[in-house]
Amino acid sequence: MTHLSPGDTAPVFELSDQAGNTVKLTDFRGKKVLLYFYPKADTPGCTKQSCSVRDAKSDFSSLGVAVVGISPDKPDSQKRFDEKFQLGFPLLSDTEHQVCNAYGVWDTKSMFANTFMGIVRSSFLIDEQGKILEAWYKVSPRDTVSNARKALEK
Repeated sequence: MTHLSPGDTAPVFELSDQAGNTVKLTDFRGKKVLLYFYPKADTPGCTKQSCSVRDAKSDFSSLGVAVVGISPDKPDSQKRFDEKFQLGFPLLSDTEHQVCNAYGVWDTKSMFANTFMGIVRSSFLIDEQGKILEAWYKVSPRDTVSNARKALEK
């Protein structure tokens, strides 16, 4: 699987969010974007990750950074997840894994001696022109926000 690196152009996307709206990366031109990928809505690690992003959202907003989450969940699952935890930012549905593949986060995983395809929890900081500032693959749920904060302090 190809990984993105700082300086690479962020792959463009156009996906439905939890409200059924179409969201494109180009919608965020002129702003930085913290884009994070999570395996499944309303699971312990994904909830921890998403709630930490929610809790830091106002800090990111004050720095001109939009936040967006992507998983293979359908929009209705994303909506329930958003409502349950009052996340308040776009949760995009990539059921066909096209965006996940483009970002290099759809890969073989293993659990209890079983292998399967799934999202490798990852996050990306994208600049105002759509270039990757930082890319973090195999990130811990608790590190998404701290990694982004450190990168923004540079």
